[in-house]
Amino acid sequence: MHLLFDLDGTLTDSSPGIVRCINHALVALQREPVAERDVMTMIGAPLSDIFATLLGTTDPATIEAAIAAYRVRFNDVGIFENALFPGIAEALAEFRQLGHSLQIVTNKPSVSARRVIDHFDIARFFDAVHGPDLTNRACRKTDLVGEALRAVAGSADRAAMIGDRPEDILAARSHAIPGVAVGWGYGSRQELLDAQPAFVAENTAALVAWVATFATQANA
Repeated sequence: MHLLFDLDGTLTDSSPGIVRCINHALVALQREPVAERDVMTMIGAPLSDIFATLLGTTDPATIEAAIAAYRVRFNDVGIFENALFPGIAEALAEFRQLGHSLQIVTNKPSVSARRVIDHFDIARFFDAVHGPDLTNRACRKTDLVGEALRAVAGSADRAAMIGDRPEDILAARSHAIPGVAVGWGYGSRQELLDAQPAFVAENTAALVAWVATFATQANA
């Protein structure tokens, strides 16, 4: 099977670093910092969207200034204020042992995503990382899922997208592949259900079991 994984909120709990870096940027722009609860539902979205919302602006220069300030802290400190969710490393190892191919599909810039998976020693499990470059503000999850599926041309019927936000599920559905929602990430239960996932995995054991069933059905 070809398993496409979101990163933030699915494989790693990156919220401490992201929230702190967002507030670092807001203070740099002489704005008030925001409470963690007000940011959590945004984690996983492109930074340009997050700052447009928090700053109440669509002005490109202001948004770019916020992103630049964010990266000052994120590149050296915030990127490592992060942890793997429980059971993730074991699940990834099991998927590879069973012969599945794994790819990262994330709104995080691909260069940052690679640093994260290298840091947590899980890069060895992945065949590819799909994410925007540092200057791409137009890339969306559906584009990245399409890119990942092109990498396994002819096998889309054996692919699934796994993520914690509605956009992960909707991107999967736009390419007619199953979207699996994880229950430990940043998306609310209701918004995930509204996106109509093929399955909601409450823990990594449930995810492993679903993939086994999916593989059995595909091989029938």
